[in-house]
Amino acid sequence: MPKIAYNGWPNCYEISNGLIELIATTDVGPRIIHCGFVGGENIFRVYDEQAGKTGGNEHRLYGGHRLWHAPEVAPRTYEPDNSAITLEEQDDLEIRLIQPVEKTTGIQKEIDVQMDGRKAHVRLIHRLRNTNLWAVELACWSISVMAQGGKAIIPLPPRGSQPENLLPVNTLTMWAYTNMADPRWTWGNEYIMLQQDPNNDAPQKLGVMNAAGWAAYARNGNLFVKTFTHVAGATYPDWGCTTETFTWASMLELETLGPLVQLRPNASIEHVEDWYLFKDVPTPANDADVNTHILPKMQSILPY
Repeated sequence: MPKIAYNGWPNCYEISNGLIELIATTDVGPRIIHCGFVGGENIFRVYDEQAGKTGGNEHRLYGGHRLWHAPEVAPRTYEPDNSAITLEEQDDLEIRLIQPVEKTTGIQKEIDVQMDGRKAHVRLIHRLRNTNLWAVELACWSISVMAQGGKAIIPLPPRGSQPENLLPVNTLTMWAYTNMADPRWTWGNEYIMLQQDPNNDAPQKLGVMNAAGWAAYARNGNLFVKTFTHVAGATYPDWGCTTETFTWASMLELETLGPLVQLRPNASIEHVEDWYLFKDVPTPANDADVNTHILPKMQSILPY
């Protein structure tokens, strides 16, 4: 597996199957800082002013894909990941990224990266391990920082008629700064979409109980999809969220969460995402566009 320099970090590793490529740095993290088609653009945002930096106690965004533990609370959530990590190479298309134990939380983060040998598909296994002498309540929180100018797509449960459907089918979670009138939102009957706008720095965030088990980001003809398992009946952070999205001018985050657990000492939990990349997919403007251009892609990778 080739070792390369990337964006100022000298100790990076490239994984490619000839169709897609990922780059992980071991100078900080665990972080995947590049994902895209071979020779194509990075679907992730990397902050130029922070690229190549290491060390110190300052929390840095960096960009790329990362693993946090929910629920979000300062200072626990913002433990800096500025130190070197360990990379274990399983084979040419599989690595494990291992962070040193966080000094202030006693939690250790790991990400297994398993690339498909023939398809534009990668499996990521996110792992949190509790090294404390006491149990900790937490959940895996997988966050992809997407490049500017695209649009997030989150599915809603199937619609139905009244009075045949008297009970609720899902929840939406809002933050104090969530503005439903913000023009970046598209509130469809079947999908919620959020446009990333580099000229609008007002933060927006929404959480969804997403039983469909997928979320996507469309940008410049490329479609990035992440799938995950929704565990019916499990307790999730933020009033039942399995998917969240956040944006401001510099980026958009596409996030999935695992169930909340009381993690015992020396125990670990895992949260799996599968990533898929597709070419020549127009950015949707409404539900009909999603059903025409994106739903067929989903039907090719998920049972419907």
